[in-house]
Amino acid sequence: MENSQTYDFVIIGGGQAGIPLAYALAGDGRSVALAESKCLGGSCVNYGCSPTKAAIASARVAHQARRAPEFGLEIPDVRVDFPGVLERAKGIVEMKRSGLYKGFEGSGNPVLIEGHARFEEKTDDGFRLSVGERSVVARQVVINTGAKSSVPPIGGLENVEYISSENWLDHTELPEHLAVVGGGYIGLEMAQFYLRMGSRVTVVVGNSGQVLGNEDDDVAEAMKNILEEEGIEFVFEARAEKVEKSGGGISLTLDTGRGINCSDILVATGRKPNTDGLGLENIGLETGDGGVIEVDERLATSVEGVWAAGDVRGGPMFTHTSYDDNIVLASQITGDGSRTTDRVVPYAVFTDPDLGRAGMTEKEAREAGYDIEVMTFDVKNDGKATEIGETKGLIKVVADKSNDRILGAAVLAHEGAELVHTYIALMNADAPYTVIRDAVHIHPTISESIQSVVA
Repeated sequence: MENSQTYDFVIIGGGQAGIPLAYALAGDGRSVALAESKCLGGSCVNYGCSPTKAAIASARVAHQARRAPEFGLEIPDVRVDFPGVLERAKGIVEMKRSGLYKGFEGSGNPVLIEGHARFEEKTDDGFRLSVGERSVVARQVVINTGAKSSVPPIGGLENVEYISSENWLDHTELPEHLAVVGGGYIGLEMAQFYLRMGSRVTVVVGNSGQVLGNEDDDVAEAMKNILEEEGIEFVFEARAEKVEKSGGGISLTLDTGRGINCSDILVATGRKPNTDGLGLENIGLETGDGGVIEVDERLATSVEGVWAAGDVRGGPMFTHTSYDDNIVLASQITGDGSRTTDRVVPYAVFTDPDLGRAGMTEKEAREAGYDIEVMTFDVKNDGKATEIGETKGLIKVVADKSNDRILGAAVLAHEGAELVHTYIALMNADAPYTVIRDAVHIHPTISESIQSVVA
């Protein structure tokens, strides 16, 4: 390897925390190198948020076109160009990714070093790392290596070409019958996407008796009913045990003995941190369950001078939490250290209708010992929802009876991921739900339903 270049910071991974942090640290006068082994942008840009939401948008257009008679319209033939849908999504990926690379062109600080980064040793003044064929020294290191699909122990899975959240864009032939293994948010989003593209879809949820296992059962049941009504078949209380090629397709055997003959399998059973091959043992940094790098509220690891951000540090694995980690770290390193990870973390399931979520579920609030008030509203009772034909879903708010503060909210509705931000704002402001109740909302809007829940 060539002689080592020394940097104040080496950031491993160009995801949603790593890139903005690199610019923030460089702007503060620190010398910064960003090491990336694959493509800038992380999972969000390359195969997650950006392309999936683009593809889901195409699927919604097809679905709406098929609903034309409900609106007094005639669209006689709705044809899906599946490769064209994927090409549109890939184009958006390329546009965003190339923009990230252009930001580093000619940049002396931060600099982009392409190659796999690995800790080689801890030195007197920092850490020696290899990045591809180069050797670098860093006074401090930020690990932002993200996560990858967690593949369950299904016999014979390695012998078939299965679809995952990482490679779905490369499968340009529309599955005739897709078996989705996993009933979480990725599984449901992709199940509805492929269904609307024209596939028959069966979702094997697993040992759980409901989809979206972290949700309250009434919210999960509402989601299941919506997707079942659209045509998705669900299999509960069953786990995928074995797969094998069968004719021109795949035979999937469940632990209940049931067999499912399908053309393709999509595995969506969660994600795990990318910590393999980082050489963490060379600096005495141990990982927790599943390879998680454990951090404190400052995002500092147990090894002084090493920080972790994004999915690799465990906890909520979302793009927005990764980006917020960048702000937390910048405040710790360049500011007064006042910013911590004590935050309201919302998320969404981008089915149609989508589910916006924040805070505790009813079950969690009860287990935490709160005296709670539970308020629900059926979206079909909202005037605007009826007028635009988007009546599916429900809204649920859990509040502390003692002070009317919102503990959690679930908005399963058209644009639910947008609507839930009203509740998120109240929770961050530590304001009571009466603020919404006593406000004047525009009529007719679906946003009125946010008020109707607590009225």
